[in-house]
Amino acid sequence: MEFIDLKLQQARIRNPIDQRIKAVLAHGRYIMGPEVKELEEALASYTGSRHAVGCASGTDALLLALLAHDVKPGDAVFTTPFSFIATAEAIALLGATPIFVDIDPATFNLHPENLQRAIEALLDRDPTRHPLPRQTTGSTLHPKGIIAVDLFGLPADYRQINAIAQSNGMFVIEDAAQSFGAGYFGKKAGSLAQIGCTSFFPAKPLGGYGDAGMCFTDDAALADKMRCLSLHGQGAHKYDHIHIGINGRLDTLQAAILLAKFEIFPEEVALRRQVADQYHKLLFSQSSPVLPPAVPENYDSVWAQYSVLTKKQEYRRNLLDRLHEAGIPTAIYYPKPLHLQPAFNHLGYKAGDFSVSEDYARRIFSIPMHPYLEKEQQERIAGMLLELS
Repeated sequence: MEFIDLKLQQARIRNPIDQRIKAVLAHGRYIMGPEVKELEEALASYTGSRHAVGCASGTDALLLALLAHDVKPGDAVFTTPFSFIATAEAIALLGATPIFVDIDPATFNLHPENLQRAIEALLDRDPTRHPLPRQTTGSTLHPKGIIAVDLFGLPADYRQINAIAQSNGMFVIEDAAQSFGAGYFGKKAGSLAQIGCTSFFPAKPLGGYGDAGMCFTDDAALADKMRCLSLHGQGAHKYDHIHIGINGRLDTLQAAILLAKFEIFPEEVALRRQVADQYHKLLFSQSSPVLPPAVPENYDSVWAQYSVLTKKQEYRRNLLDRLHEAGIPTAIYYPKPLHLQPAFNHLGYKAGDFSVSEDYARRIFSIPMHPYLEKEQQERIAGMLLELS
């Protein structure tokens, strides 16, 4: 059994992929070839965004979005500690300071009430109201922006987050690395903030055969700036540089592969939701040792992962061992929250600062999730989990 079965998907669309790759080899425009623009236009239309800027990875997408907002040392950017390091890493790479905000227990995403409390704590220089970085000159930090993460394919609460940002004169970036294809009150992930950033890492709902990413926005000026920044800050010609940028271009070959995979993507999203619905039916039980994930009303998850919480911390090791012995793959996203990672020791956060993230890191694990998971396989997985009850 595969955790994410890319082999089945490739077998299904091998001919279109081969044709797309052959077309790139024929025209030879490996950098900024026509497939890049074609993909940008297709995905901008899909998300309902006016502009899309392809780039080399989801991390580069976040970096470009932050650079477009002129993030610099002395700026504070609020984000979740329960995410992959790329979210906060991009902030730190620019010399800005990530301020972590604990998650909503129901959704695993940034909690708007905690976010408001964190902003007020920074403005008032009062760490008793919310944990703040201890090893920084807090008096010089300026609240600049927010990166909300759509964890496991479920969008964050952008109505509240955007309203909080607007009232405080801050930007919002949607980290949609796991949520491309998801929905929120009738809008698509990637279009829920001033800039939406996604990843096409192979394991994502829409994944390439290598690293790739994209930024979405309705703001033409931001789109132009991100495109410029992704080309070493290039201006009117190759040797005219108006910004300090990065080499963050989307490869033509990855764009070609993504175009082939996008043809079946809407169907795969529907299949993912069927798999999730089946898991819900199998695992929602008072006697179940795990709590299945919830999807609030007016939200649509794309189910990048199907992550469950054990009702007791000590259950997780037993369940993982049992599944491993049965040949069922699992993963833990994420075993150590970002505020406790050695890379952020300089911020001075400590255990206990974000209790929900820390508790969930000890209880969460993910089971196989992909569009081609068979009902019998799901029944076997659920049966193994329910044996502990």
